[in-house]
Amino acid sequence: MKRMLINATQREELRVAIVDGQSLYDLDLEIPSREQKKSNIYKARITRVEPSLEACFVDYGAERHGFLPLKEISREYFTPGADHNKAGIRELLKEGQQLIVQVEKEERGNKGAALTTYISLAGRYMVLMPNSPNAGGVSRRIEGEDRQALKEALDHVTVPDGMGLIVRTAGVGRDAEELQWDLDYLLQLWKAISEAAAAKSAPFLIYQESKLFIRALRDYLRADIGEILIDEPALYEDAKEFMQQVMPNSLRKLKLYDDATPLFT
Repeated sequence: MKRMLINATQREELRVAIVDGQSLYDLDLEIPSREQKKSNIYKARITRVEPSLEACFVDYGAERHGFLPLKEISREYFTPGADHNKAGIRELLKEGQQLIVQVEKEERGNKGAALTTYISLAGRYMVLMPNSPNAGGVSRRIEGEDRQALKEALDHVTVPDGMGLIVRTAGVGRDAEELQWDLDYLLQLWKAISEAAAAKSAPFLIYQESKLFIRALRDYLRADIGEILIDEPALYEDAKEFMQQVMPNSLRKLKLYDDATPLFT
């Protein structure tokens, strides 16, 4: 039986391992003191439009301004009536303009984070792209009969106009009802993000990508994992709350590990 082990007793490091007996299948580490911004969503303000780079620099609340290429800006933000095929970037966008952005790449050296306005929200079985109507389908890693079965299931899933989605490998074997449930969860999340963005002016953080242990539960918890052990009570409660919302059928696998022997030895 495979088990997921989540070790949070060391404040400087969080560790997630997937094991089968004495065999280690996967190990992920997260250093809480090192802030991760990738996939976070912010309300940002354009501070500089740079025609020579075909890009904007935006203030999203970090010390260093982010870099936003024109190709990563949804037409919904363009000046109304402007011909996006002929107009230059200065005609399409204005300094001071506010928009919702997502971090694609972390800051590196003296370079600011790379940003996009094309939002992606990862769920258990799919990724929702709320402003990418032409994107989507089934992950390329899914082939053959599994791919065909998912395409047929998707025919019975109600996707709002103007949105796209991609079914992840975790979606293999799921029926239309399960896929729709995951999509509805992501649509609720997008609604909350949109409402938060409308509530106040930029710059500020709207949505923080899940911590490592949540991503591990979301991405790696499969039917062949029989037990999830967490050795820190507060983290256990957070995981329990997440699983009650997103994967209630797997909640019985979650256990608080309180033995004297360390979980990671």
